[in-house]
Amino acid sequence: MNNELSLSCELCPHRCSLGEGQTGYCGTRKHIDGQIKNISYGLVTSLAIDPIEKKPLYHFYPGHSILSWGSFGCNMKCPFCQNHEISQRGREMAQGYVSPEELVNMADKATREAGSIGVAFTYNEPLLGYEYLLEVAPLLRRAGQRVVLVTNGQLSRGPLMELLPYIDAMNIDLKVFSAEGYQGLGGDFDTVKGTIAQAVEMGVHVEITTLVVPTLNDDMAMMEAEAQWLAGLGQDIPLHLSRYFPRYKFQIPPTPITVLQQLQNTAKQYLKYVYLGNV
Repeated sequence: MNNELSLSCELCPHRCSLGEGQTGYCGTRKHIDGQIKNISYGLVTSLAIDPIEKKPLYHFYPGHSILSWGSFGCNMKCPFCQNHEISQRGREMAQGYVSPEELVNMADKATREAGSIGVAFTYNEPLLGYEYLLEVAPLLRRAGQRVVLVTNGQLSRGPLMELLPYIDAMNIDLKVFSAEGYQGLGGDFDTVKGTIAQAVEMGVHVEITTLVVPTLNDDMAMMEAEAQWLAGLGQDIPLHLSRYFPRYKFQIPPTPITVLQQLQNTAKQYLKYVYLGNV
């Protein structure tokens, strides 16, 4: 294909070069008529009212519920993905279209009927719906709704800086504390660290989740390095160590609870709040 006819998608660190009609690594960005377009815009695959703790966010309006929205696609390829049914699939999973204005109305209804505090964009990778987020987040904020992202943090700095002023809270997956580990999962280590640091600096409420997967990130020295780095941004950043169970392409046995406890003790040397999940 003639490279002059290709366009570079600058949304995330993959920087996919796409010829006309080609779709990016994430499954949501496509070259159409000379433009990179978001083909997941407003398409919903999952919609539910969840406890805020399920995100997990333990220090952001605890005891409250939140309207959770999911679309499709992801710009990482974790073989142990917990939501692979939608994150690793395409628009055939969409259940319908919801305009930004309609989502605000749905959020208001959820507040009246269930005490919801806002909208959490979750289940798949929400940052891939960047154009939708950039349109709906200010509307939600003006309506008194909180905007939450549950994300892998794989977003280029420019788009991130545009979006962060409209975000109230983020739970960011820090999947493994090494560049090599991220490369094996289809992500970029420096990008996720940059997203975490920038969100903290801009006053977004940030909590971190690390899904502890045997042979990938259950090393005590690696956890110590992760906790030290996070503590350098703020010792009060909550860290959630979640137990892995066999899912998707990974069928090794679940993470031993004793290993999780050892990792928790290691992290607590540097961080005030370290929680265990899925135990």
